[in-house]
Amino acid sequence: MTVRHTHLREKAIELRSQHNLTLDELVERLGLPRTTIYYWIKDLPIPRTEQQSAARQRASDANRDRARAKRDAAYQKGWEEAPSLLADPVFRDFVVLYMGEGSKRQRNCVEFVNSDPKLVALANRFMREFSARKLSHRLQYHADHDPEELKQFWGVVVGVNPGEIKEMRKSNSNELSGRQFRSIHGLLTIHTADTYFRARLQAWMDFVKSQW
Repeated sequence: MTVRHTHLREKAIELRSQHNLTLDELVERLGLPRTTIYYWIKDLPIPRTEQQSAARQRASDANRDRARAKRDAAYQKGWEEAPSLLADPVFRDFVVLYMGEGSKRQRNCVEFVNSDPKLVALANRFMREFSARKLSHRLQYHADHDPEELKQFWGVVVGVNPGEIKEMRKSNSNELSGRQFRSIHGLLTIHTADTYFRARLQAWMDFVKSQW
């Protein structure tokens, strides 16, 4: 070991022992490879910050594993209940509708958006029935819409107080002046942040696809 490395080793030990610097802090301070510094200090007591970090990581891993197990159990429940639930043709319509139109990007929520009142009412019915969490509703409208009038309309469709419906004007709404109306009622989004309902719904969709 060179004189320089001997000095750096002693410095690393001093900083670890007297100032409780973590391994990452020592690497940053001394500018040496992580493995080199680790070899020098591996027999010294671990600073509390590293102990806490390790504990937090273990807790995080445990929480992740528990959440995964709950999602898997919810999926299994959905698969087992699928034959009886799908015997109802209207429920099957909902599942197939969600397969085509529902959001499938996230595993932690169920979300459906459409402009057709019949489709929105169908999705709202079953999302309300199976979600353990309250549904939220959001209206997207154009510049030539009256949002208050539309909220009154959708409030009747989904059975909520119009004041509970959030509103958001579409970003391209000023570009559609003179357009032919295709969504005269705007677009309504139904949302629920329910991870386990989403897992069950995935099982229902997979079950339907397995029959095709």
